Order: sequence, then structure tokens, then C-alpha cells
Amino acid sequence: MKRRASLSQRNLFHGRWWMCFCLLVQFVGTAGCMSFIGMPGQREKKTLDELTDGTPDLAGKFTHPYGMDYVKIEAISMVTGLSNTGEDPPPTPQRAALLADMNRRKLEHPERILASPNTALVLVRGFLRPGIQEGDLFDVEVRVPSRSETTSLRGGWLLSARLTELAVLGQQIRQGHVLGVAEGAILVDPSASAEESEPYSTRGRVLGGGIATKSRPMGLVIDDRYKSVHLASQIAKSINHRFHTRIDGHKRGVANPKNDELIEIAVHSRYKDNVGRYMRVLQSTAVSETAHQRQERVALLREQVLNPLTAAAASLQLEALGDEQAVELLLNAVESDDIEVRFYAAESLAYLDDTAAVPVLADVARDEPAFRVNAMAALSAMDNLNAFEALRSLLSVESAETRYGAFRSLWAMNPHDPVIVGDDMNGAFRLHQLDVGGTPMIHVTNSHRPEVVLFGQQPPLKLPLLIDAGTGLLINGMQNGQITVSRFDDAKQVEQRVIEPEVNELIRAMVDLGGTYPDVVQALQEANTQGALKSRLRVDALPQSGRRFVRQEEEDDTTDGPAETGFDLATPLPDLFRRKS
Repeated sequence: MKRRASLSQRNLFHGRWWMCFCLLVQFVGTAGCMSFIGMPGQREKKTLDELTDGTPDLAGKFTHPYGMDYVKIEAISMVTGLSNTGEDPPPTPQRAALLADMNRRKLEHPERILASPNTALVLVRGFLRPGIQEGDLFDVEVRVPSRSETTSLRGGWLLSARLTELAVLGQQIRQGHVLGVAEGAILVDPSASAEESEPYSTRGRVLGGGIATKSRPMGLVIDDRYKSVHLASQIAKSINHRFHTRIDGHKRGVANPKNDELIEIAVHSRYKDNVGRYMRVLQSTAVSETAHQRQERVALLREQVLNPLTAAAASLQLEALGDEQAVELLLNAVESDDIEVRFYAAESLAYLDDTAAVPVLADVARDEPAFRVNAMAALSAMDNLNAFEALRSLLSVESAETRYGAFRSLWAMNPHDPVIVGDDMNGAFRLHQLDVGGTPMIHVTNSHRPEVVLFGQQPPLKLPLLIDAGTGLLINGMQNGQITVSRFDDAKQVEQRVIEPEVNELIRAMVDLGGTYPDVVQALQEANTQGALKSRLRVDALPQSGRRFVRQEEEDDTTDGPAETGFDLATPLPDLFRRKS
């Protein structure tokens, strides 16, 4: 009996001790005895809950973009049509590679062709932009190798080149798959002479001369710590709920989960000229969001979109939502007194094709240089008559970059519109005569696409004038108040056109006589140097990126005036205005 009583007392003591211990644990904030001891796997679940903090995860937490870099592709080719400024290249791996290519093409007497002073071996380079599709055009750079005796590429024509990713292994040039082909007239700096500026006269560009032969893949790569087939499917499902495109004639979601770490992404047509923004929007998409989580997030975004410090990220999330509630919050934000809030909200509304974005973006493009490039790209992405009219109104302003930026945006919106379509100059370039107000201006490009844009009615050329435009073209305006454009061929035969001293007629006469885009650019720049042009001449007057917006902060108690804070924009540079294309 004694022993039994002793055991009972001992059990009673232990029970009371255990009860007190559990109460103590509860008192210091744990969730009871079982919570303190923990169930299997509960510690890992708690850690994940702490990471999410009760809010839905965005795709950007688990992924990083793939295919957003520029891919360099190269080739070794030949330039013809030079005026005794070429060379017979020395025996090098480049020469061997070119001879092998000429033999593959079954050209007769390749050695004799290479020895001609009217030809030159050149190195060709292009950059494939993110999201480029098969058949898209890109610029190519052309230059002679180091220690080459070629003195100028002016007037030259780049023969068809097959561009690949190159590598030198074992003293031999190794080529990858052909990713582009290039051909065309070479644009050399018109101010460069073979005698005084040889480094500049032996390099040039073929604008839009490259054609992509394969589409570049893009996607989202899941970070190693989150790799999962289930997660890849959930992210793709969330993205496809918002974005669709047509693939092989069928409407499909843009996201395709390939495995546990890669989600392939098709480019949505609205973002074709701004794939950097497209990827940011995709990464701002919530993954597996419940209705309650969505309601809480929208309430938070309602405040964030009105704060200049958080407006950019909040606008991207609302753009990723893309529904009526998101549009409502963005519409409220475009009425803000803060220019940053208005801009970021209007930019997102433009990619949602909402008309309310137009007046804000048009004002920003006209008056705020730091936002101009992104505002114009956003307007060009819209399928909206108001956006077209807003861009058209910018064609008459004083700023050269605003005028040409508006033109390029209109071209991206609809290249076939009668306002900007222009005339095809024998396939060499396009000539656009714009019936707009403002100071007369002539714009030529050194990137993206060969084109001459005449803004407004052009004044007559000032005579007398005498220009050697290269490749046998002579422009003579020395008498009778007219201009004679002559073309001399190798047999010393002459073909002529007599025209009035008008810029438009001069360009057309040169093309009619076989002149190329580089010839026209050279003639215009020489006419400008001689004082014959009464219009402004601008080259690549693109809206500038990298400008810092100056924010006016509240007055500092220790200063007499407002404090200014400069910062970079929280929005990527659109591909529409990139020079490396």
C-alpha cells in the first residue's frame, strides 16, 4: 500500500509539473504544448509562412528573366563597288574563311576577285535584340580588319553574309548556327575622308541590312531553391490568365512551362517594342492568389500607386492584374498632382489601351525630357485614334528629338498610315514628306532603318552648289538657277537629270540615277556644310535615355529653398529607341 500510494503521489506531482510547464509556455506566447514540441515538418512550414508574410507571392520572387541580353553574331564577308580603295588581303585565317565561303558559293576565280582594288575583306557584326523574331531586321556594322591596307569603304556594297556566333579554336575560326543574313549599301560617315579620317572611312553600317533567321527564345528561369514542376505550372497558369497571343493561328497563353526550372514566354504584340517592360509586368504577376489575398493586395496598391516612391512598382502590379478594378485605381492616380504618379499610372494605362493615358503621356513627352522616351513608346503601343492624334501633334513642336521620336512612334503604331507611309526609293530607303507645321527640318538616320524624313514644306536649296556625292554622282547647281545631277559609269558615259533646286526633287533624281541611301545622306550633309540647306538637318535625333528626373522635395528647414533630388527612372528603355539594334 505504501508503495502504491507513493507511486500515485509521484504521478500526481509529475502531472501538476507538466500542467504548470504548459501554462508557462502559453504565457510567454507559444501556441500550447504541441506547438512548442512541434509536429514533423511544421518548422519548415513556419519558415515559408514568414517569407510570404501572409501576402501572395509575385512571380519575380521565384524567377529571373532569360534571353534579355543582346547576342553578338559575326561573319567574314566582302565589299564590292569600291573606287580603288580596297586591297588584296594578306594570308590570314579571315582570308581562308572568306575563300572557303566563296568556293562554297561556287564563285569563279575567287583569288582574282579578292586581288581587285575595288573589293575588300571586311568583318561584319550585328546584335540580336531580346525577343527578335524570325524575319525581323537589325543593323549590321562593317569594318576592315586591323592592319588592313583598305583606305575607304565609301560607296561599297556588302555581299551576302551569313552571321553566326564565332569562336577561334586552334588557330581556326569556328562557326555556330546561322542566326542572321546581311547585305546592302554601307553608310560611312560622310565627313570622313580616306586621307584624313581613315579609321572612320573604313567602318560603316548597313541600316536594317540584317535579317534574323531564327526567333530568339525568352523565358523565366526558376531559382534553384524553388525549382518545382508544380510551381512552374502555377506561375504559367497565373500569367496565362492575363496574357494571350496567337501561335500558329490559335489563341494560347504566352507562358509554357517546359520543366521544373524554365517557363518559355511568347512576346505579346502590345509589348513587341518594349520587351523589358513586358518581363517586368510578368514578374509582377501574383502566383496562386486567393480572392481574399487579392482583396488585401488591391487595398495596399490603392495607397502605393499614389505615393511617388512606390508608384512605379504598384502600377506594374496593376498592369499585370489588368482588370476593371486595376484600371479604376490607375485612373484615380492619373488625377494626382504629382507628375511621377501621373506618369507611371498613365504608362500602365497605355499598355492596357485606356484613352485616359493619352493627354498625360502627350504632355510628358512634350515637356519632361526624362520621361519622353517611355511616354512615346507607351503611346505607340496603343490601338487608339486619340494616341495617334497626340503623337501627330508632336510632329510640329520645336524639339528635333520630340518630332522624330513622334514619327518613329507613329511608324511603330501603323507604318501604313497615309500620314507617314512615305515612298519606297527603289528598295534602298524610304522618303517621307510630312505635311506638318513648325520649323522645316530634314532628318536622316544612322541606325534602325534607312529613311529620310522631311518635316514641313522645304525651302529651295541655295545656289550656287557643287557636290561630289560619291559612286559617280555629281550635283551641279552653278548656273541657270537649276541643278544638274549627273551619273558617270565606268565607260565614262554620262546620264543626267535637270531639276529645280528642291530637296525632294534632288533626292528623287539621285535615286533615279542609281544613288543609294549613303549617297543621299552624303549629299545632304555636304549641302548643309556649304550653306545650301535652309532647313535644319539632324541625324538620329532620338529621345535620349538615361536622363535623371529632378524631384522637388519639401523645403528643408536648414535651407532657403526647395531641395532637389535626382534619380533614375524605374522603367526600362524601350527597344523602339535603342541604338544597338
